[in-house]
Amino acid sequence: MAGLIVIFFLAGCNSSKNIGTEQKSASSKISEKTTSIMDSTPKVTGIGGIFFATDDPKATKEWYGKNLGLAIDEYGSPFEFRNANRPEEINYLMWSPFKTGNEYFLPSKKEFMINYRVQHIEALVEQLKANGVTVLDEIETYDYGKFIHIMDPDGNKIELWEPVDSVFTIVGGNTTK
Repeated sequence: MAGLIVIFFLAGCNSSKNIGTEQKSASSKISEKTTSIMDSTPKVTGIGGIFFATDDPKATKEWYGKNLGLAIDEYGSPFEFRNANRPEEINYLMWSPFKTGNEYFLPSKKEFMINYRVQHIEALVEQLKANGVTVLDEIETYDYGKFIHIMDPDGNKIELWEPVDSVFTIVGGNTTK
């Protein structure tokens, strides 16, 4: 019986040791999350859009709406999600088919383009130029954010977007969730 009590005692000690480790791990995660909220590093923070070529964008949008439940508007489908660092903030990703041959993808020969959400776009562009990255245009500013286009080493055109998501929230409309 005494041996059994010792085993339970040792098991209990190991459990509390694990709990302490889990608490420390949770504290580290909270600290990392707080750091990421205040991070001012110019960088990509997520995907902002997926654009691809199709022969009939209207029919493609209708098919995705009917068969996969995407909320369709004139541009494609805005996907709504929550910001991981600020859950009260709604963010958006745009899924959009373009007419095959559309010049928006040029100078890339590919029939797709990915839009990346970024923070501190001006500093990021300076960093990209210093690294010898091909920057295709100047930063353009709209109510819903700032944009610029670059090329990756494989000849893919990339769109960088520093979003102002609140504009989409104010405008409203159906979104894919």
